[in-house]
Amino acid sequence: MRIAILQRDPVQRQLIELILSQAGHSCLTYDDGLTMSKALARSTVDMLVLDWYGMRLSGYDVLKSIRAVAGDQMPVLFASEDSSEESAVRAFTGGADDYVNLPVRPVEFRERVSALLRRAYPDRHGMGSFDVGPYHFDSQRQLVMLRGEPVQLSGTQYRLASLFFSNIGRVLSRDHIFAMVWGREFREFTRTIDSHVSRLRLLLDIDADNGFRLQPVYKSGYRLLELSKRETDARRLLAAVA
Repeated sequence: MRIAILQRDPVQRQLIELILSQAGHSCLTYDDGLTMSKALARSTVDMLVLDWYGMRLSGYDVLKSIRAVAGDQMPVLFASEDSSEESAVRAFTGGADDYVNLPVRPVEFRERVSALLRRAYPDRHGMGSFDVGPYHFDSQRQLVMLRGEPVQLSGTQYRLASLFFSNIGRVLSRDHIFAMVWGREFREFTRTIDSHVSRLRLLLDIDADNGFRLQPVYKSGYRLLELSKRETDARRLLAAVA
């Protein structure tokens, strides 16, 4: 998962990043709430870890902004030296999912983050396989079946497909896709993602006939949409009479 961290204390920021990186997550770190807020406006992440305080914008201000724009799905955890009950209550009232005090206890903190991610993204924490419409994903074999027929995909193509199909309806920025599929942060403009998405659309027949549409989102990335049965039936009817 891709997690953004706001933490003023550099030692605690590095510790939190280390804990989450060792758990397999990709981390973006900030010491300034305004810088983080601007970055989140053009990128996407799976979770926020916020300091109660912050330069220019506090973690609480970032929380309010995120909840207003992105709704309640993204988990938000506060890790702060402020141990007052008042701050914790304000955080929960504002939409936070958890609140822990600094310094964090590594094992407990890792498990708190894992619990929040499992709750927010249950399809991405399955038992190695999942079904979406006519598609079956087998994580252990990195295999996709379309209506019972296997589709030959490379490892990169499988990771890209499973990312989209476990985030239906969600806009995924290009840097988010690059980090999750290629395992590193997106640093410069490249047609790599666009080329892979175009190829994947063809390989998996991602179209209205199969109930999905994979669409570009201007100045951001891509979004996989699941079409209603009415839309799919109408498309098939038009094709039959054409």
